[in-house]
Formats: sequence, structure tokens, C-alpha cells
Amino acid sequence: MPSTLQPSIAIIGAGPAGLMAAEVLSKAGYAPTIFDAKPSAGRKFLQAGRGGLNLTYSEDLTLFSSHYFEAEPFLTPALKNFTPDTLRSWVKDLGFETFVGSSGKVYPLDKKAAPLLRAWLQRLKANKTEFKMKHTLVDWSEDSWQFETPDGLKEYNFDAVILAFGGASWPRLGSTGFWSKIVEKRGVKLAPFKAANMGFNVKWSKVFKEKFAGQALKNVSLFSQLGELLISEDGVQGSLIYTHSKQLREALEKSAPFTLSLDLFPHHTEQELEKKLSGKKAKQSLSAFWKRMGLNGIKASLLREVLNTEQLQDSLLVSKNLKNFPLHLESSRPLEEAISTAGGVKFENLDKGLMLQEFPGVYCVGEMLDWEAPTGGYLLTGVMAQGKQAGEALLKRLKAQVK
Repeated sequence: MPSTLQPSIAIIGAGPAGLMAAEVLSKAGYAPTIFDAKPSAGRKFLQAGRGGLNLTYSEDLTLFSSHYFEAEPFLTPALKNFTPDTLRSWVKDLGFETFVGSSGKVYPLDKKAAPLLRAWLQRLKANKTEFKMKHTLVDWSEDSWQFETPDGLKEYNFDAVILAFGGASWPRLGSTGFWSKIVEKRGVKLAPFKAANMGFNVKWSKVFKEKFAGQALKNVSLFSQLGELLISEDGVQGSLIYTHSKQLREALEKSAPFTLSLDLFPHHTEQELEKKLSGKKAKQSLSAFWKRMGLNGIKASLLREVLNTEQLQDSLLVSKNLKNFPLHLESSRPLEEAISTAGGVKFENLDKGLMLQEFPGVYCVGEMLDWEAPTGGYLLTGVMAQGKQAGEALLKRLKAQVK
């Protein structure tokens, strides 16, 4: 890599990982150029904030790091350098206050992603970061990088490149995984892409689907964790499912279908429920009796998915199913629907600064790497921490070349 006073630095990918790498470099006086195939930056970041931007979590770093599963040892250096508290300070420096929700999730006060992104992009541009949108990488050979642009094919030479492509989920927002063939051609080892933070297929009856698709099943427990999930036409999705999606996906890979146990009444014991269900019904219908004890709507209809008319009269059997409802997962929903991606560039390709060992000056960051985490703040903190890690490693490299 040639040493110049103003090295040509490219960041390919305008998501949070690429933007954070650009911030590190631009603050140090360098002027990186961010390339992205889409017309605007941070599209997946904006999508993630539609229901309230979960920035990170307020919890001990050891516990926080454990949510990165097998990739924890690889991500720990980045997370120690860019902790949840560091992220909150960074947001405050942009002019936004944060708060901690009841579940430990950290949000901007207004919960919105767009104002934060606008302020971030303005600061990057003020620090002379350049943006080249609608530029799609089509080839990489030696020091030549070719992009398809609105003005045709263009070729660039760079002194350093940070690849921040994203994964292969939500292709309409730019994460298509197209880059995998380009980097694989260069001998970079990849793990196969898999859906992460996704829904699962369940064979609902036609009546149940028509009545409840799109509705939330609230105040339930899965693997002793309280939360809610969403009933869909095809099965189940939502926060409680996403949190355990890796575990459920791996169970299905071993044996499908996979039946998980859902506690529909986590605040009551089986004995308490059985006692209530054994009460006198008088002349009430079963539905009216159930409704009186709080068993109606989705939860009542779920019982009818697994028990016949005679079984529904059995208070012991009903109480057992309320505490251990058998949810039969057939398969995972497609990768294109998933919130994030497992698989990608293996960490064995990279040095401690996330630089490709076989290609000095070329770094890989973010969701394109082979790791996964529960959706929301874990994902966002992880990609931003890696962006900072690679940016600082590149700075160190550039300074060493000047000496």
C-alpha cells in the first residue's frame, strides 16, 4: 500500500458499521469515501428504528458480550472498546439523550432513528467524508475496484478499503449478499448464510389464521423468558421468538419439525389453573366460563388447535396445555425475511484489527462477518463496535507508514 500524505480510503457500505469507521477516520483528519449501492445511507438502520430504535442494553459487559454466542471471543475486544455506555455517550455527543426502558433496552428519548442518522451524516460530511451512492461493487482484482454506477462502469484504486456490506437479509434495503462471490473469488473463506432473528413456520388451521394472523400473543413465557410473540399467516415471529431464533434454528437443523413448550399463563401454576377450571360452570357455555377466568381470544383458540371437543372438557388436560402448550415449528422462514444474517466471512481470515490477512489494507466489518446476536441493541452495538475497531486499526497502520 503506497504511503501518501492523503491516502485514498474507501468504505464500501453505508450502514452503521461503515459510518462508524468513517467517523473514526474523518475525526483523525482523513477523508474517506463511502460507496453504497443504494441512493441513501443507513436504510436498514432506519428500518430497525421503525418500532423504536433500540440502541443497546444497560447491562454488565460480561452478560452483554454473552449474547454473541460462539463469536463472543472475537467480538469482545471491539465491545470493550465500544461498550454500551460508550454508545450512549456517542449519542449524547450527537445531541440526543437516551433512556433505559423496563427491559434494559436503551433508546433515544424520541425513540426515532431518522433524526439521529441525519445528525450523524451531517457530522461526517462536515468532517469531509464523501458519499458516492448508487455505486455497486462488481469486481475486485489486485488493487483495482470496479463499480457499476449511474454513469456506467468505473474503476478505482485505493490505498485502503473497509468492506461493510452487511449480510444477506432484507435485500430490498441493500443487504443482498451479492458481495460473497466477489470476496470468495479472492480466496476469502465464508460460512454459509443462514437466517437469524426470523420467524418460523407453523401449520395453523384455516379458521385460526383468518381470525388471528397479525395479532400479538402477549404475556407468555418461552424458555422461562416473559414476552410476546406475533401470530402470522405462516407461523410465529416477534421479539420472544427472535431472542431464541438461533437455538430454534439449530434444533430444526437436527430434527424437524421441532416442538417447543410455550407457557400461556406464566403467572399461574398448573395446580392453580386446574383448580379454576374445575369450578362450577352452572349453565354457562365453556367459552363463557373460560372468559370469566381470563381464558379467551388467542389463548382459548390455541387450545382448540391441539385439543378436541371432549379433551377441552378435561380441566387437568387443559391446564397442562396452558402451561406447556406444544408449538410445532416446521421450518425457519426464508433468509430474505430475516432481520439479520448468520454466516459470512470467517474470523480466521482476519487479524486482530479485522484486516484480511491475505490482503493488507483491506478490512471486513459488521454483519458480513460470521456472527449473530439477538435483534436490536446487540446487533447495532456489535456492528458499530467493529466499525470503530477497524477504523482505529487502519489509523494505526497509516501512521506507521508515515514514519
